[in-house]
Amino acid sequence: MSRSIIVLPDDSARPIVEAINNAKKSLRIKMFVFSDPTLLRAVIAAHRRGVNVRIMLNPARRSGEEENTETRHKLEAAGIEVIDSNPAFDVTHEKSMVVDDQTAYVKSLNWQTKNLTETRDYAVVTRDKDEVAEIIECFEADWARGQFFPDDQSRLIWCVGNGRQRLGQLIDDAKHMLWLQNERYQDPVMIEHIVRAKERGVHVHIMARPPHKLKKDKLVEGVSGLRILQDVGIQIHKLKHVKLHAKVLLADAERAIIGSINLAPGSFDSRRELAIEVRDRHVVDRIHGVLKHDWEHSRPLDLTDEGLLAELERYDENVVVDLALETGHQKKGG
Repeated sequence: MSRSIIVLPDDSARPIVEAINNAKKSLRIKMFVFSDPTLLRAVIAAHRRGVNVRIMLNPARRSGEEENTETRHKLEAAGIEVIDSNPAFDVTHEKSMVVDDQTAYVKSLNWQTKNLTETRDYAVVTRDKDEVAEIIECFEADWARGQFFPDDQSRLIWCVGNGRQRLGQLIDDAKHMLWLQNERYQDPVMIEHIVRAKERGVHVHIMARPPHKLKKDKLVEGVSGLRILQDVGIQIHKLKHVKLHAKVLLADAERAIIGSINLAPGSFDSRRELAIEVRDRHVVDRIHGVLKHDWEHSRPLDLTDEGLLAELERYDENVVVDLALETGHQKKGG
């Protein structure tokens, strides 16, 4: 089997830690946020036993918040090569690891403890030679601040690059059923593709984060995107048993895309992102089972004016104006 799947938090950090512990020659790691102490210890231990470890860390969020500084100091103190991710991108949101030039991990999860223990996340493990080579090629290009041009025929999906086209194509190819788990539904093109799927009779299930989890500057487009989807009859749910951080699309229980890509303009147009398409039966079946389980342990999002006001007014005092909500007073004509 060239591909397998890790589901968080169900499978725990163990498969990732074991992969690091079993590395013989090299580790290439590219990460948006790296703070988990268990993974940090494993990486340092790999370096100390002679593994060639190179790490690229995103230096800061677009807000300027720096989350990797302490980890970088610890890695550098241990003698590990660490650099900032490629400055050609606003943010490097890719979460990947290549072990011994043979096995690659394409992930939705950051190396934060919460993403290993509290959130719904996924990692696809691939041993396909072409896929591993392509991830290495991009790593080396970003390390050297060079250019990287993805193969149009690859199962890998890159941003900036072929991301919007490839995700849109998977949605367009869906004939019967479409499942989505994503934090954000903000990109107008992706929303259009999902609406068209619904209109041609595809049964669409969407799982999203509650609106109050959206950043204030993304609230309008985030809520508007969800309401457009709901207005055409698409069911939108929030998880009850775990927090949602995944980025997964599944079409007809046959093809899935998993990776770091949020359905937001920034992810497609200015960030380094990576996802992978899988059709392996055992992987798709596991994903489908998790999605059905999560749907059964979810509840509808209340996106009415009253529901949004009740949820958001304590987070944003301008919510009525920003989202053009109608309050009870306005509805009475007062």
